[in-house]
Amino acid sequence: MSDESPAPPDGPPTSADGTVADNADSTTADSTTAANTAANTAAAADNVDESARGRHRERGIRRTVELAAIAATAVVAVAMLGFVLLYWTRDLPVASDVYAAFRTFGRGMDAAFGTNVFRHPIMWQSMATGVLVGVVAPLVGSFLVHREMALIGETLAHTAFAGVAIGILVNAATGWSGSLLLVALVVAILGALAVQWLTERTDAYGDVPIAIMLSGSFAVGTLIVSYGRGLTAINIEGYLFGNLAVVTAEGARLMGGLSVLVVAGVALTYKQLLFITFDEQAARVAQLNVTGYNTLLVVMTAVVVVGAMQVLGVILVAAMLVVPVAAASQLARSFRETTYLAVIFGQLSVIGGFAVSIGLGLPSGGSIVVTAIAVYLASIAASGFSVKAISAHG
Repeated sequence: MSDESPAPPDGPPTSADGTVADNADSTTADSTTAANTAANTAAAADNVDESARGRHRERGIRRTVELAAIAATAVVAVAMLGFVLLYWTRDLPVASDVYAAFRTFGRGMDAAFGTNVFRHPIMWQSMATGVLVGVVAPLVGSFLVHREMALIGETLAHTAFAGVAIGILVNAATGWSGSLLLVALVVAILGALAVQWLTERTDAYGDVPIAIMLSGSFAVGTLIVSYGRGLTAINIEGYLFGNLAVVTAEGARLMGGLSVLVVAGVALTYKQLLFITFDEQAARVAQLNVTGYNTLLVVMTAVVVVGAMQVLGVILVAAMLVVPVAAASQLARSFRETTYLAVIFGQLSVIGGFAVSIGLGLPSGGSIVVTAIAVYLASIAASGFSVKAISAHG
């Protein structure tokens, strides 16, 4: 028998010291992995916190700019409304000195800009009417656009034109010297009620009654104007295309009063109109008076259209109900924000359009609408830039 011990087999060490070494290496590796995981988690948490802080700062800046723009818009609107009231009461002792100071201010603006328009009250009447239209048209238009009822503005504008034609015919036949805008307002409201009644009571598609009223009312207006041609010296083209000379003191006062009513109406029924705008069936299930609120909306649209017709004209009046809202929709993140931005863009369009109209001697209606479309195109560009910036940051 040999005394030699067998050779140990090949392979990893099987001693106790080898096992301890393996365990130690494994523990070290696990500790390193855990430390790396913890570090990565902490870094991810820091990134999330930084991203959240960035979004919070962005929202804060956005909100601050938004509030500043809304405040500026409100100040301009209130100032224009104040002028309408001042011009109305200019003969009263308490207002005469203020009105004289305002006329002096207008002459100073003419001297500064080399113009001859700001000293005349009709300029400020037109500006006041336009600014108020820039507030109430997008305000009502926000609901119309989201309900796909943009065509109703054009329809009621043509209905109001028929009202102006009726007023002209009555004026020529009887010598009646009442306001054509009041006649247009009555006819436009009746047209709005007729559209709503046809929509509720017939089986036609939603836009069929609107299309019928649009073509029918304009046809009636055209026939009446043709029949009464030569019987009156009233400039019908001013109502078709918009003209600063069409705006009278009475028209500015009417627009001021109607604007207050429209803003109050939207403020008091905002939640109900919003509910109906996005889910009419659910509003009916909730036993909301959908028919009543729909009627209120189309009547407010008629009111806005008649007021805007003085400055924009029948053909272009619907643009102020739609274009500022479309521009705001490119940038806004909620319906409320869309409404705010639409009013701001409406104001910018009116003021910019008046500047173009006065500076180049162009019609006010076309100038305002072209400016509004320019704002819309700029909002599309800004929206695309914002998306690219967010993608690059993300």
